Amino acid sequence: MEMLWFYIAVILAISDEVHSQIFWKVFFDFYVLLGGMIQKIVGSTIRMWMFHEVLEAIFHLVLLSLLFLSLEIGFLAALIHLVIDLYHEAAGLEMTWLQHRALHFTVESLFFIMVLGI
Repeated sequence: MEMLWFYIAVILAISDEVHSQIFWKVFFDFYVLLGGMIQKIVGSTIRMWMFHEVLEAIFHLVLLSLLFLSLEIGFLAALIHLVIDLYHEAAGLEMTWLQHRALHFTVESLFFIMVLGI
Protein backbone atom coordinates (compact mmCIF):
# COMPACT_ATOMS: atom_id res chain seq x y z
CA MET A 1 0.00 0.00 0.00
CA GLU A 2 2.74 2.42 1.04
CA MET A 3 1.73 5.87 -0.27
CA LEU A 4 -0.56 4.81 -3.12
CA TRP A 5 -3.65 5.95 -1.19
CA PHE A 6 -2.12 9.43 -0.92
CA TYR A 7 -1.24 9.63 -4.62
CA ILE A 8 -4.76 8.57 -5.60
CA ALA A 9 -6.34 11.20 -3.32
CA VAL A 10 -4.02 13.94 -4.61
CA ILE A 11 -4.60 13.04 -8.28
CA LEU A 12 -8.36 12.86 -7.65
CA ALA A 13 -8.25 16.36 -6.12
CA ILE A 14 -6.26 17.63 -9.10
CA SER A 15 -8.68 15.86 -11.45
CA ASP A 16 -11.61 17.61 -9.79
CA GLU A 17 -9.93 21.00 -10.17
CA VAL A 18 -9.04 20.24 -13.81
CA HIS A 19 -12.66 19.25 -14.46
CA SER A 20 -13.87 22.52 -12.94
CA GLN A 21 -11.39 24.63 -14.87
CA ILE A 22 -12.07 22.91 -18.19
CA PHE A 23 -15.84 22.88 -18.03
CA TRP A 24 -16.57 26.10 -16.14
CA LYS A 25 -13.93 28.31 -17.76
CA VAL A 26 -12.94 26.89 -21.15
CA PHE A 27 -16.17 25.23 -22.33
CA PHE A 28 -18.65 27.31 -20.29
CA ASP A 29 -20.99 28.16 -23.20
CA PHE A 30 -21.05 24.56 -24.40
CA TYR A 31 -21.60 23.32 -20.84
CA VAL A 32 -24.58 25.66 -20.35
CA LEU A 33 -26.13 24.52 -23.64
CA LEU A 34 -25.50 20.86 -22.76
CA GLY A 35 -27.07 21.41 -19.33
CA GLY A 36 -30.17 22.93 -20.95
CA MET A 37 -30.47 20.00 -23.38
CA ILE A 38 -30.03 17.47 -20.57
CA GLN A 39 -32.64 19.26 -18.44
CA LYS A 40 -35.14 19.10 -21.30
CA ILE A 41 -34.42 15.38 -21.78
CA VAL A 42 -34.57 14.33 -18.12
CA GLY A 43 -37.32 16.76 -17.20
CA SER A 44 -36.11 18.17 -13.87
CA THR A 45 -33.29 20.14 -12.34
CA ILE A 46 -32.44 17.47 -9.76
CA ARG A 47 -32.13 14.80 -12.45
CA MET A 48 -29.97 17.13 -14.52
CA TRP A 49 -27.70 17.75 -11.51
CA MET A 50 -27.41 13.99 -10.86
CA PHE A 51 -26.62 13.46 -14.55
CA HIS A 52 -23.91 16.13 -14.27
CA GLU A 53 -22.42 14.36 -11.24
CA VAL A 54 -22.39 11.04 -13.11
CA LEU A 55 -20.66 12.69 -16.09
CA GLU A 56 -18.10 14.15 -13.70
CA ALA A 57 -17.56 10.68 -12.19
CA ILE A 58 -16.99 9.28 -15.70
CA PHE A 59 -14.39 12.02 -16.27
CA HIS A 60 -12.59 10.94 -13.07
CA LEU A 61 -12.93 7.26 -14.00
CA VAL A 62 -11.24 7.77 -17.35
CA LEU A 63 -8.51 10.10 -16.09
CA LEU A 64 -7.52 8.06 -13.03
CA SER A 65 -7.76 4.75 -14.90
CA LEU A 66 -5.32 6.09 -17.48
CA LEU A 67 -2.95 7.69 -14.98
CA PHE A 68 -2.76 4.67 -12.67
CA LEU A 69 -3.22 2.11 -15.46
CA SER A 70 -5.92 0.49 -13.35
CA LEU A 71 -9.62 0.38 -14.13
CA GLU A 72 -10.26 -0.68 -10.52
CA ILE A 73 -8.60 2.43 -9.08
CA GLY A 74 -10.40 4.64 -11.60
CA PHE A 75 -13.77 3.07 -10.79
CA LEU A 76 -13.30 3.25 -7.01
CA ALA A 77 -12.03 6.85 -7.17
CA ALA A 78 -14.96 7.94 -9.34
CA LEU A 79 -17.43 6.10 -7.12
CA ILE A 80 -16.21 7.56 -3.81
CA HIS A 81 -16.02 11.03 -5.34
CA LEU A 82 -19.59 10.70 -6.64
CA VAL A 83 -20.87 9.49 -3.27
CA ILE A 84 -19.23 12.42 -1.45
CA ASP A 85 -20.63 14.94 -3.95
CA LEU A 86 -24.13 13.47 -3.71
CA TYR A 87 -23.96 13.36 0.10
CA HIS A 88 -22.80 16.90 0.72
CA GLU A 89 -25.32 18.32 -1.74
CA ALA A 90 -28.20 16.21 -0.37
CA ALA A 91 -27.22 17.16 3.20
CA GLY A 92 -27.18 20.83 2.21
CA LEU A 93 -23.68 21.47 3.52
CA GLU A 94 -22.54 25.03 2.81
CA MET A 95 -18.78 24.92 2.38
CA THR A 96 -16.02 27.16 1.15
CA TRP A 97 -13.70 25.90 -1.58
CA LEU A 98 -11.11 24.85 1.01
CA GLN A 99 -13.66 23.04 3.20
CA HIS A 100 -14.98 21.23 0.12
CA ARG A 101 -11.45 20.16 -0.89
CA ALA A 102 -10.66 19.07 2.69
CA LEU A 103 -13.86 16.99 2.93
CA HIS A 104 -13.10 15.22 -0.34
CA PHE A 105 -9.43 14.67 0.44
CA THR A 106 -10.10 13.33 3.94
CA VAL A 107 -12.88 10.93 3.00
CA GLU A 108 -11.16 9.76 -0.19
CA SER A 109 -7.88 9.21 1.67
CA LEU A 110 -9.57 7.21 4.43
CA PHE A 111 -11.49 5.19 1.82
CA PHE A 112 -8.34 4.24 -0.07
CA ILE A 113 -6.40 3.53 3.13
CA MET A 114 -9.14 1.04 4.04
CA VAL A 115 -9.44 -0.48 0.57
CA LEU A 116 -5.71 -0.81 -0.08
CA GLY A 117 -5.01 -1.98 3.47
CA ILE A 118 -7.11 -5.11 2.97
